[in-house]
Amino acid sequence: MLDILPSREVLIDYLSRASTWRQILILLFGLVIAWAASRLLRRPLENASRPGAISDAPRMAVRSGALVVFPLVLWIWLFVAVVLSRRLDLAFDFLRPAMLLTGALVLVRVGVFILRHSLSPGSRLKAWEGTLTAAIWLLLVLHILGWLPAIGQVLDEYAIELGKVRLSLLTAASFIFSIAVLMFIALGLSHALQWRIMKNSTLDDSLKIAVTKLGKFLLLTSAVLIALITAGIDLTALAVFGGALGVGLGLGLQRIVSNFVSGVILGFEGSIRPGDVITMGKTVGTVEALHARHAVIHNFDGQDILVPNEILLTTEITNWSYGDRNVRIKLPVQVSYQDDPEKVIALLEEVAHRHARVLKSPAPAGVLTDFGENGINLELHVWINDPERSQVGLVSELNRQIWKTLKAAGVTIPSPQRTVHVSGAVPEPPRSSGS
Repeated sequence: MLDILPSREVLIDYLSRASTWRQILILLFGLVIAWAASRLLRRPLENASRPGAISDAPRMAVRSGALVVFPLVLWIWLFVAVVLSRRLDLAFDFLRPAMLLTGALVLVRVGVFILRHSLSPGSRLKAWEGTLTAAIWLLLVLHILGWLPAIGQVLDEYAIELGKVRLSLLTAASFIFSIAVLMFIALGLSHALQWRIMKNSTLDDSLKIAVTKLGKFLLLTSAVLIALITAGIDLTALAVFGGALGVGLGLGLQRIVSNFVSGVILGFEGSIRPGDVITMGKTVGTVEALHARHAVIHNFDGQDILVPNEILLTTEITNWSYGDRNVRIKLPVQVSYQDDPEKVIALLEEVAHRHARVLKSPAPAGVLTDFGENGINLELHVWINDPERSQVGLVSELNRQIWKTLKAAGVTIPSPQRTVHVSGAVPEPPRSSGS
């Protein structure tokens, strides 16, 4: 049991003093003043800190002020009370710890707020901000009140031995606190790294993704290792256990690791990038995003397909926009042997030139491929530079215009015909006996 709390007799004696109640009343009055000031100043400060109202640096200062209005006003009130009590030779043994705790809360709130916004301009770490502030402030409260060494001593008594490794509640608490702080910093640094790299227009998109993935992995791994060292855990003693755990995780999570490594390779290699149009088996679509484990393929049916990175690296992929975004489309056309193929080719090229998506260079071209059983087989070759848009719609539009143009020009599109030749005399059918 912790011997840090005063006994009942000491507590009753302390509360029976007039000086104690004077300090409590001063604290309560300060709470009322701080609450009123917070109500009056918070909204104007929030309005002044809106984007576009002032420049970035003053806006962050104003937002920091809006965050700490209540504890800051309370700290000023308690600071003045402590100074006056000292000069008037009055007791301030209750006000001084309250002032220190309030000041610590102000510093922690402002520090964590500035740290989050300096590391990451987004709001993904906002949920961590309150938790981290509370944890650091609680640690300072225990330190200021002088309870931290005693609590640490009690927590260290509850421990288990794992070979040469001693794990206690103090070790666990130290690790949890360290990992929370370091993860907050690591995530902030990774988001700041991602934000700065994505703004760099000189780097390839796939390289940006690979660098951000690798950077985040290294930062998070470093945070875990530093937290273990900070908690006093001997990493050399955990080498055997870590090796066995690594083998187990390697066997159980080999697919996940393989997909992660494949994603990093794809990022550095640049063979598949966001925005590319690819064909994988029967799937045709646009690469929307490359994540640590999978890629998101948006097909022309409006579906998002999640493809593991390992498949993209080991399967044959047709990338329609890897080196050149120009894509050729072939449209087969068959006309009868009575029509002039040169005239038909000219009509086909005229139809292609009229379509907005068809490129002028390379120019559309009609070719005669072969002579079929029912007619002359032709092909219209057209080029487009937007393969991410539906090719089915383009083919449909061109075929409709080809049909209208050929019909208006009197060109015949033959249908399958069969001619049956019968050799010799055809026997007459037998007559019925009643005729």
